[in-house]
Amino acid sequence: MLRILDKTFAVLLALGAVGHTLGSFKAFHDQPAVLLWALCASVLIVFIGAINLLRASRRGDRPLAGIAAFGALSWLVASLAFGMIIENVLDFRVLVFALLSAGLFVFSLRDALSKPNA
Repeated sequence: MLRILDKTFAVLLALGAVGHTLGSFKAFHDQPAVLLWALCASVLIVFIGAINLLRASRRGDRPLAGIAAFGALSWLVASLAFGMIIENVLDFRVLVFALLSAGLFVFSLRDALSKPNA
């Protein structure tokens, strides 16, 4: 059951990149430099989701789990920082990304610290 939740979080994070991309085009269509950075964040979100989906499917791959944990923690920090910048850490966008990232971080850290398969 936890593996299903783990994979669901990873897929939802990656799908969140679609919303991030659409919102970025809407908000920054007239600011190409800012739009580029926002789209780079969308790529990062997909990448973190994909790495976590791979990790959830590869039990015992502790180095991959460590990389996934770092990615999820990084996006968690970025999401909360965005919330502080907009002065609303309870913003829906912040909450969704923070909750998914926190969940993936916990799952990844658990896998990274698990006993190696013999």
